[in-house]
Parts: sequence; C-alpha cells; structure tokens
Amino acid sequence: MTAIAWKDYALRGDDPNAATSLTRADFEMKVEADWYSCPVDRKRFRELIKRSDGPSFRFFGLWLGLLLASGVVAYFAWGTWWAVPAFAVYGILYSAADHRHHELSHGTPFKTRWMNEALFHLCAFMTLREGYYYRWSHTRHHTHTIIVGKDPEIGAPRPPDVVGQFIDLFFLKDGPRQILRLMRNASGDIAETGKHFVPESERGKVVWASRVYLAIIVAVVAWCVAIGSILPAMFIVLPRFYGGALSQIFNLTQHAGLSEDVRDHRLNTRTVRMNQVFQFLYANMNFHIEHHMFPMVPFYRLPELHAMIRDDCPPAYPGVWSAWREIVPALVRQRRDPAWHVVRPLPPGAGRPAAVAAG
Repeated sequence: MTAIAWKDYALRGDDPNAATSLTRADFEMKVEADWYSCPVDRKRFRELIKRSDGPSFRFFGLWLGLLLASGVVAYFAWGTWWAVPAFAVYGILYSAADHRHHELSHGTPFKTRWMNEALFHLCAFMTLREGYYYRWSHTRHHTHTIIVGKDPEIGAPRPPDVVGQFIDLFFLKDGPRQILRLMRNASGDIAETGKHFVPESERGKVVWASRVYLAIIVAVVAWCVAIGSILPAMFIVLPRFYGGALSQIFNLTQHAGLSEDVRDHRLNTRTVRMNQVFQFLYANMNFHIEHHMFPMVPFYRLPELHAMIRDDCPPAYPGVWSAWREIVPALVRQRRDPAWHVVRPLPPGAGRPAAVAAG
C-alpha cells in the first residue's frame, strides 16, 4: 500500500523586516500586481476604494447594539431555560467579531483611523487572536494566499484533519492553540511561526498586547471564582467557544478543498451567495474572491465589486449548503489523495489563470 504523501506546511523563507518598508497602499498594490486581477473600470474602482465612516458606523453600531441587547436578555434569563436561546444568540453575535476584526485589520472600514484601531483591538480580543500578531499573519495570507510554505493561515492543510475541523466548530482546536500562543508571546518569546512574518520592530507590541489579553482572561477567571459563578465568563471569553460554530462554517467556505500554489484567487477562493442575516454576521466576506483580489475595497462595497467582475469569475455558490456539499466530500477525498482538489470552472472568455507559484 502506498503511503500518503503528507505535505510540509511549515513556513519558510521571506524576511519579515522587509514588510516594514511597505505602506498599506504599497502592500495592497503589490498583491494586485503579483496575482491575476479581473479587469475593472479604473474610474469606478477609484470610487469603490474610497473609505467612509457612515456605512461602517451604522454596521458596527447595529452589531454592538444587538450584542448589548442580547446580553441584557441573557443576563436576566440566567438560571432559567430561556438562558439557552438567549446565550446562543449572544454567542453567535459575539463570535461575529471574528469577521469584523479581520476586516478592521485591513484598515478599510472607517475613514477615521482611530475608529478602525479601537474596534480592531476590541474585536481581536473577542476572537482571542492578538491583533498585532494577526495583522502581520493576515498580511502574509494575502501576499501568499494558499501558497504552501508561505501562507500561515491555510485552514485545511492536506491531508485535512477532518476531526479537528469538526471540533473547531466549538473552537476546541484553534482556541487552546491561540491561548498557548498568547502565553508564549507574553513571555517575550515570539512563537517560531510568528518570526517568519512579524518584523522585529513590531514584536514588542505583540508581547505587551498578549500580556493585556492574558490579564483580562485571568481577571475574568478570578471574578468567576470570587462570586462562585461562571456567569462572567459566559459574557467574556467563553462565547468564542460556545457560539463560534457559524463563524467556522463560514470560514471554511473560503478556501477549503480548492487549489494550492496558484496565483489566481478565482481558483483557490470561493464566493458564496448568502441571505442578509448571514451576510451581516459574516461582514460581506462571502464575497471572498472579490476581497482577496482587491483588498483595498471596503467590505460594504464588495457587492458592487462582485457585480463588476462576476463575468470573469467562476459562478458564485448559491448558498452555504451548496458550498459545504462540495467541501465535505473534497476533504474526505483529500484524506486519501492529498494531491486532489476541486477545480473551479472559469466562464468562456475569462482571463487566463496566473502561472503556478513557486513552492
């Protein structure tokens, strides 16, 4: 019997200190230049990348308002069976911070920078992914999307850990890993993976932010012990575990089962049509080809971008269930055949795929 050829997904190469010489705009332009980009009207595109506080203020205001309201209901329902649905809603809204902190890491939602930064670090704590570390990790993810040995955020490496993907519906795989990373980074010893993409000049921020995160977590635990109740943790930290299933379901639609080592987001990324509730929770990241191809476009303009480039892209999946009907058998098959992947069909007349990336 032939042994399964497990790939080595360990990071290698690249100087993280080179990143400090790039401005955010330089970085976004570099991604666009290195990868295939669908043709767009440049005048219209310049309109799309303009940032505005209004749409984001309304979007984040609604989310925080719903989070507060559901939290109040959950607090008063504590001790009754009504607490179960109340905390389920609170946990789902709380875990939606995952997608908000992702978008805020790009600095695109608000024109006012301090609004981006303040909400970014709040949402980063809610996801238990320290913000400074994540920002550099995600920069690398956009620069080398699903390039083996370069991308630190490949969510379904081959052969995929199907059991691990399942238990991560409750953040039980990634959650403990994130907490251990916080502990290591807080000690002043940046995790080895992080040394590939966090510049030395930024590592002090990672260390101190990690210490703040851990201090808050310890304070919540102490609060629970002091009052003899788990209730404080039900509002802070634990929602990421009990309420994160939907976020994980959304996240895996992005790249799981698709091509690796290609510089064409149409081949390694999915765009999925969603209902308005899901789209709100997911912060429009269902337009994921669009986001990766043109990361300068704010999340609230992605539907417009989708309309501009859809004729040059594979057809969008009609829903989450449609995407998962492809993902599940793809992951199971990749357990047996790690070289296999879903091939996304390009429409007639679409632009030629970019060259295969170097390994």
